Amino acid sequence: MTDHAVLSLEHIGLRIGGARILHDVSLEVAPGEMLGVIGPNGAGKTTLFNVISGVARPTEGRVRLDGADVTNTPIHRRAAAGLGRTFQTSSLFPALSVLENVRLAAQAHAGGAASVFRIPRRSDAATGRALECLAEVGLAERADADASGLAHGEKRKLEIAMLIAMDPKVILLDEPMAGVSSGDVPAITDVIRGLHRGGRTVLMVEHHMEVVLGLVDRVAVMHHGELLAVDTPEAVMANPTVQSAYLGEAV
Repeated sequence: MTDHAVLSLEHIGLRIGGARILHDVSLEVAPGEMLGVIGPNGAGKTTLFNVISGVARPTEGRVRLDGADVTNTPIHRRAAAGLGRTFQTSSLFPALSVLENVRLAAQAHAGGAASVFRIPRRSDAATGRALECLAEVGLAERADADASGLAHGEKRKLEIAMLIAMDPKVILLDEPMAGVSSGDVPAITDVIRGLHRGGRTVLMVEHHMEVVLGLVDRVAVMHHGELLAVDTPEAVMANPTVQSAYLGEAV
């Protein structure tokens, strides 16, 4: 592992019931880098995120976060160490307001009791941080709205606001455009671009190729559980091996 890698995967393999899901995946991600992970359904993209975040344990290899071996570290400890993730489906508290959702995340990061019964005050430190995060994703004017009443694209923004309230070193975005209307894609793309401009390290699984190619520094191509190529978007799209492997398959 190089000294500058904030996330390192070392020969990751995963077998479930004898079936090989991931095989010999090695990857290093530098601080502040944005990396896109692409591949057709079943290529192993979400499984790879599961291994990184601790949802699944690899049967081979190591996961290192900022140099520390977290291969067998539980999910909550990885989060405390600076790993944040969104999922393909929304994971909000629908009965709470937009502000309260983010305040809980900010409280948890600050080490306080994440109580839903505490009325947020504008002078409260966690509330102040929550308002900053909402402004960053363009939801400041929706702070007092019920989370359940948000449009799908707004819910995606809220999930990202909750994530950045935890101040993660590495952010995993698992198909952030899933279920989002075409009209909402540009706004969410701008939010993700803002994460990158802010110096955050971002890994993103996404099927919208125009979004991926317009955002990331490098692209990692998954194919049948293996890492086929890792390079700049231009180099990956021109790679004959990638073109051959995906002939007739949309990446």
